[in-house]
Amino acid sequence: MEKIKFSSPDTSQRDFSLALRRNVNAYFKERGISTKANSTMIVKSIVMLSVYLVPFVLILTVPMSPWVALALTIIMGLGVSGIGMSVMHDALHGAYSNHKWVNRLMGSTLYLLGSNVFNWKIQHNVLHHSFTNIDGQDEDIGNKGPIRLSDHKPLKKIHYYQHIHAFFFYGLMTIFKLVKEFINLGKYLKIEQAGEEKINPALEYTKMIGFKVVYLLLIIGLPLWLTSFSWWQVLMGFIVMHWVAGLVLSTVFQLAHVVEGAEQPLPSPTGLVENDWVVHELLTTANFARDNRFLNWCLGGLNFQIENHLFPHICHVHYRNISPIVERTAQEYGFSYNLKPTFSNALVSHVRRLKELGREKAS
Repeated sequence: MEKIKFSSPDTSQRDFSLALRRNVNAYFKERGISTKANSTMIVKSIVMLSVYLVPFVLILTVPMSPWVALALTIIMGLGVSGIGMSVMHDALHGAYSNHKWVNRLMGSTLYLLGSNVFNWKIQHNVLHHSFTNIDGQDEDIGNKGPIRLSDHKPLKKIHYYQHIHAFFFYGLMTIFKLVKEFINLGKYLKIEQAGEEKINPALEYTKMIGFKVVYLLLIIGLPLWLTSFSWWQVLMGFIVMHWVAGLVLSTVFQLAHVVEGAEQPLPSPTGLVENDWVVHELLTTANFARDNRFLNWCLGGLNFQIENHLFPHICHVHYRNISPIVERTAQEYGFSYNLKPTFSNALVSHVRRLKELGREKAS
């Protein structure tokens, strides 16, 4: 992996970074509260796990029509996205608790969704959070099949109408991930082995295979065994669940980074990004619907992506309160704070950005 460095001769950028940390730390110190999860987060975790697991138990134990079962798989898909955004995400950032075992336990909910903890940590924590919106480093803006998300990727004819077809393919994200994780594991192992931590590749492959086999036996095997649904009905429910989850997760992620005002800078030939890392995160990330309490609760704070990127170790239940502090500090130092007032504003901005990316040439 290419070594990327963040540095700026502008001393105000470092001053901003120091002031920002000082102001946010003061918020918690003055109120005597922890930066980690509180009772609200615990209740939310129980609710999100229930939205996923309770419909599944009902499908297995209560006789019902295929249409009712299909409705329950849609609810399960919402539960999958809810666990991903509101439980697992904080835990694997170490933001759920000061106790590592709690973070590991809650982070392991990712296995309930058929995905892999090791892969997620490298792809998200290392690549996305460290090199946000940098082409070739941040895989979140890499081409997703017929979708072009980066200014610097080749433009193809299929991208011309991507602002229309993108959302269908967003829904396929978690389904493709089930298989693609095997391909990515080798790459991520090399990245991790470049560091100081010793990783056993054979163990990681064994864990991945084992957890995925158990997941498929439970999520597909149990309905085939315990219900009267045919194999194609079970498979259809599985696909619908993942499509709903993929649509929600992909859309929410893209509203934070592929919208108007979110920059996609390229490093110099020597790997230098001429901004302090904190400023880089501010310029490449956007918030939306800050005052919508319903979305704040449902999306696990991922509509506060600026705060999530600047303070990933802080639990998302605090983002709404520290967001004005971050915005005010940014404005004091002359930096923009990319906030879309509503969800619809952010969605329209994303669609416009998709349209631009589908019709402009690679830089």
